[in-house]
Order: sequence, then structure tokens, then C-alpha cells
Amino acid sequence: MDSGKKLSGTLALAVFTATLGSLQYGYGLGVINAPQKVIEKHYGRSLGVLPQNFTRSLNSTEDEEPHPLVVMYWSLSVAIFSIGGVCSSFLVGFVGDLRGRVKGMLMVNVLAIAGGLLMGLSILGKPHLMVISGRAVMGLYCGLSSGLVPLYIGEIAPVEYRGALGTLHQLAIVTGILISQVIGLDFLLGNDAMWPLLLGLSGAPAVLQSLLLPLCPESPRYLFIKLGKEEEARKSLKRLKGEYDPSEDIAGMKKEKEQVMREEQVSILKLVRSSQYRQQLLVALMMHLSQQFSGINAIFYYSTAIFHKAGITQPVYATIGVGVINTIFTMVSVVLVDRAGRRTLTLIGYGGMCCCAVTMSVGLVFLSTFAWMSYVSMTAIFLFVCFFEIGPGPIPWFIVAELFSQGPRPAAMALAGFCNWSCNFVIGMSFPYIEALCGSYVFLIFAAILFGSTVFTYFRVPETKGKTFEEIAAEFHHRRHHPPPDSSAVTELELLKSSTEA
Repeated sequence: MDSGKKLSGTLALAVFTATLGSLQYGYGLGVINAPQKVIEKHYGRSLGVLPQNFTRSLNSTEDEEPHPLVVMYWSLSVAIFSIGGVCSSFLVGFVGDLRGRVKGMLMVNVLAIAGGLLMGLSILGKPHLMVISGRAVMGLYCGLSSGLVPLYIGEIAPVEYRGALGTLHQLAIVTGILISQVIGLDFLLGNDAMWPLLLGLSGAPAVLQSLLLPLCPESPRYLFIKLGKEEEARKSLKRLKGEYDPSEDIAGMKKEKEQVMREEQVSILKLVRSSQYRQQLLVALMMHLSQQFSGINAIFYYSTAIFHKAGITQPVYATIGVGVINTIFTMVSVVLVDRAGRRTLTLIGYGGMCCCAVTMSVGLVFLSTFAWMSYVSMTAIFLFVCFFEIGPGPIPWFIVAELFSQGPRPAAMALAGFCNWSCNFVIGMSFPYIEALCGSYVFLIFAAILFGSTVFTYFRVPETKGKTFEEIAAEFHHRRHHPPPDSSAVTELELLKSSTEA
């Protein structure tokens, strides 16, 4: 049985191949920011609001505002990505169950390649229309991929490595963001000549993933529980874990299948209405809400301004520094998550972020009085990112797959993805207005949210480290206020009903 606990080459290949979708998701999130001024210039030319020979330097200090029409199309280029993700996140369960997890990821790669081509060839047509179309298609892909990748990894990962392997989804996302920040620098691809290639590379990981996916085994849980193919599930387990006796894993899946057979097919609507899964669903959605409303995206939006106030002449490099720390501490989470546990790391993360948000607010409020306060704010930003990636960043993505059994899992992943993408869009659109209204006190709002998230995690989120799906479901069952069906109270009620005197 020892060999069944080792990480095999096939399992490593399957996880690497799946996380290429996460890498693409991160790249798509970050790639649009660096070449903003360059793309706005091409938008202006295409829309006829800038002369064709307009060549103002990107490093110009002129405070010339772009034309309102350019601003509108640029805003749509950024926001359409999240809108696409919101729309497609509901289809995760359908795509994952249609032909399986592996074929599902293979199918949606068509969207990624099409989106990359639209953006990469945008210079040949109307840049504003082609970039917006490409970003919309890429958003549709990322909405599906951000659900399918954790779903597949959660189902193929051994229990003892499930946390570490699940964290790789977030690691790939932040790595994709960092890659887009680096190659988006002006002297690499973020310039007037190369920006279409920069955007077009969004679809490159999908090409590699399409070549590798046929080499990856299908999820054994999907094969056995969904399709009833025990022999194929055994073969898949042996490919993933090496030569070992899979009887114990099959027995566990049999119990889960019996439970699924007793349940009706769980759709999104039934999952929302079901009292049986209410606590799991509350935990799953709250973890995604807390992740997005923690202020992490606002930190990235605001960091450049803080670095600029600190006297850094090239704040873009400081922002890349944040990206590097982002990636390093996600790696730390990979190491710690199966040792310290999900709940512990989430508590540490939210508690630390809350303290950092308060410190950041103090630094911003007194920035005009004490010049050194800018460095206090900078330090708080770096620590804020560190605490986020230790727990609140990666854990919500894979804990949803741990909280639900095979039946409701795809629907739960779809709802969690929809919640995450919707909150991402709300924060992205509303933060500039909230910041304008609250000024330096804006991060006190996030501090309050983070305090609430810490309290919720302490009282409601269970520890899932090293537990089977059955054990986690049993823990939620014991938490419910009403007694189980075979309790003495139910028995007495049935006797009462059958009594002629009653």
C-alpha cells in the first residue's frame, strides 16, 4: 500500500497539465495592465479621435487625458473578461460531467486559442473590437477553467497531498500574473510594435495543454461514481498512484456512490434549496466572498500610487516585486497547507491581513505629516500579500471540492466560481469610486470585512486536512441542529403516529 501513497510521474504530469489552465487564467488577468497606454493610442487611431501619425512618447509627463470614447472602450476591454467568467462559471458542472474532466478541459481550450488569435491579430482589423471580443472569449474560457482545474485536481489527488496539490492552482495563477507583468515591460513586449503578440500569448498555454491532456488519466471518481466503470477506475488509480492495491480507494468510492444513489441528481437550484448541503454551501461561498472582498485586488490597484508617493521613479518594478512575493508565499502555502491545515492557515491569513489593512490606513492618513509613513504603507502592502497567499488566496479554490461529495460537487464548484467572478467584477468596478469617497480611510472598510472573515472562519469552517469526503460530510451532519433520521425522537414520533389513541 506504500506505493499508493507516493507521488507518481503520471500524477505529476496530470497536475502540471491541469494547472496550465490556471497559468493562462493568471496571464489573462495581468496582461492587459502593462500596455494600457500603447493600446489606448491604437484605439484612438482606430476610432478616429487621434491622428494616424500620433507618436507621443509613453514616458511623456503630459497629463493629457484620453478621449472619452477611448476610455469607454478601454474600460470594456478590462471588464469584459470578468463578465465572460461570470457567464461561463455556471457551466462548469455541465462541461465537467458531459464527457469527463479531461475531455472537458480539452474542449474549452478551443475558446482560449480563439481568444488568443483574436487579440494577437487585432492589429489587422479594428483593434478595439478585436481585443474586446478576444477578452470576452478568454473570459468565457477562464470561467470554465477556474472551476474544472480544482475539480479535477481535487478528485485525483491522494488525501495526504490534496491540500498541497490543490494549492498549485493558485500558484499557477500568480505565476501567470507575474509572467504577464515581466514580459509586459516596455523593452520586451509591452511596446507599440509587440503588444498584439503580448495579448495573443494568452492562448499559448492552451496549445501545450491540448497536447498533454490525452496523456492524462481521467478522474477515477468520475469514472466509478458517475459512469459506474469500476475496472477503468482501477486502471486510472494505478496510473496515478503506481502499482498498488486500489481496493481501499474503490471501497471508499463505493460508499460515496451509494450515498449519491440515495440522493437525487443535484442541480444548482436543488443545491441552493437543499437543507442537507446548506452549511457546506455557506462555508464555500463565504470563503470566496471573503477572498475577493478582502481588498487584495484593491491593493494591486492602489500599490502603484503608494510606491509613487514613496519616491520610487519606476513604480512598475515595485509592483513586479509584489508579484514576486505573491508567487513565493504561494509556494510557502504549498508546503504548509497539509501540515498546518486549511483552517489554521486561513485564520492566520485573515488575521494578518486585518492588521496590515489597519497599518496601511494609518500610514496613508499620516503620509502628509510624516514622510516615512509611506514606507510603513509599503511594508504593510508586502505583508498583506504574504498573508493572503499563505491561506485566503489558494484555499477557497480547492476546499469546495473537499466539502462536497461527488453528487453536488460540480454544482458547488459552479456556484463558488460564479460568486468569485462576480465579486471580482464588483470590486474592480467599484473600488475607484469607494477610494475617491473614503480617501486614505478606504482600507479600514477592508479591515472590518477581514475581521468578520476571521470570526466566521473560527466558528464555522471545519478542518479538512487528511479527512476523506465522507468524514467531512459526517462532520457537517453532526453540526446540523436536527437529529439524524434514526434518532429516538423520530422513533417516538413514528410510534405516536401509529398509535390509535393519537
